[in-house]
Amino acid sequence: MYRILLVEDDPVIFTQVSGHLTKWGYEVRGVSDFGDVLSDVAGFEPHLVLMDIGLPFYNGYYWCGEIRKVSKVPILFLSSASDNMNIIMAVNMGGDDFIAKPFDLEVLAAKIQAVLRRAYSFQESSSLLEYGGVILNMTDMSFLYKGEKRELSKNEFRILQILFENAGNAVTREDIMRRLWDDECFVDDNTLTVNVNRLRKVLEGAGLRDFILTKKGVGYQLNRG
Repeated sequence: MYRILLVEDDPVIFTQVSGHLTKWGYEVRGVSDFGDVLSDVAGFEPHLVLMDIGLPFYNGYYWCGEIRKVSKVPILFLSSASDNMNIIMAVNMGGDDFIAKPFDLEVLAAKIQAVLRRAYSFQESSSLLEYGGVILNMTDMSFLYKGEKRELSKNEFRILQILFENAGNAVTREDIMRRLWDDECFVDDNTLTVNVNRLRKVLEGAGLRDFILTKKGVGYQLNRG
């Protein structure tokens, strides 16, 4: 079942569109916070985003740009502002298609089918993990925090991935070493410490001080702050 995130603050349009697409077999969800759309993208991992342009806090162009920093998920714009400038802007910001309001629900469904066919006949959706406002991109070994994207080395990424997968719980040093190097017997214990310290420096450079906590006698744990 394809998942669709509907970024629309008009309750009438939301009800009409979500109801119609649900009948087509899609799983449709709205955003929980228009000031933090990226968290919904990371948490829901939609196959397609339906994005209105006029939104509270930030417009659809802004969120399209933010999503494009971490994901290639198809974005279909919905807007009553259907002049050429808005259509060009939508495409330039990374949108995949544009449909003007008012629209026929059957036409919308057909557009969505076409976009999904184009997107998933040759690629999979990117996988994102989110914790404490940090979005980890599994496809390109990077993370996004407060709009800034940072690249990670292979070991830095894998350590962070392990901690994200166990968010809220401590992970032992032994478990991390086993995941990173298959058999911790052949790796000096100090090697993990060096890698964690490097990762902490990258995180601190992004404004994330103490994001990784040391649990004495156990290992490491993410800190929501």
